[in-house]
Amino acid sequence: MNRNIETFIGCECEYSEATTVVFGAPFDGTTSFRPGTRFASKVMRSESYGLESYSPYQDVDLYDLSIYDGGDLDIPFGNTTKALDMIEEYTAKVLNDGKTPLMIGGEHLVTLGAFKSIFNKYPDVHVIHFDAHTDLRDDYLGEKLSHASVIRRVWDLVGDNRIFQFGIRSGERDEFYWAKDHMYTNKFNLDNLDKVVEKIKDKPVYITIDLDVLDPSIFPGTGTPEAGGITFKELMNGILEFRKLNNIVGIDINELSPQYDTSGTSTAVACKVLREMLIVANK
Repeated sequence: MNRNIETFIGCECEYSEATTVVFGAPFDGTTSFRPGTRFASKVMRSESYGLESYSPYQDVDLYDLSIYDGGDLDIPFGNTTKALDMIEEYTAKVLNDGKTPLMIGGEHLVTLGAFKSIFNKYPDVHVIHFDAHTDLRDDYLGEKLSHASVIRRVWDLVGDNRIFQFGIRSGERDEFYWAKDHMYTNKFNLDNLDKVVEKIKDKPVYITIDLDVLDPSIFPGTGTPEAGGITFKELMNGILEFRKLNNIVGIDINELSPQYDTSGTSTAVACKVLREMLIVANK
């Protein structure tokens, strides 16, 4: 008898053979508006079988690649520090085994756990960040560890001029002003992504995609929907631009809350983004 273990479509090879490891980080303990991102990775695995494994955008089939789905981390409730430590430890294991990690969140704070391991191995890493929100508060209601401060915590590690934000259209005034002195922020769209990719294409690059970068008319299933976002076609063009990067060292995709879109459309969009990013990671 063979075990029937649900994985994301096309991600069924053994760990030892894999070049990329996809895993879920089902944590939303600092969500400040509508919780539910902890359900994203499980729902995406189930719904992925409504998606073809072949990408006509990149002319690649997931079954032609060596991808291992490690399932979800068993993250405890109510302990943010431990959750981040577990994500960091798992990511470090994947990196030390010579594989590329691709994490499914969860809320955006999970990026910090994975990124700490990335930074330890690649101290000259640069970051491309797609999001509706700046995520640059030094704290949120007194908490340094928050989905609203995650990119500020990443900046604490990498410093100035190593973070490139796109699609940003929401945040406190002080966040926008602070960003002018410390990073590149492209408001409202993905314009100039090609120039940034050309500039850092030979550097180690970490990519973090908050799916609320998409307009809520396309992606309503998220905790903090923000009007004025990009289209799916614009996002796909951005993903194809990533193919020009020569050293992608890690990726995360976060902030799907499937229960806020009972049509399943948001989950289908998230699955398609994951498929394309898995291919990009293995180009």
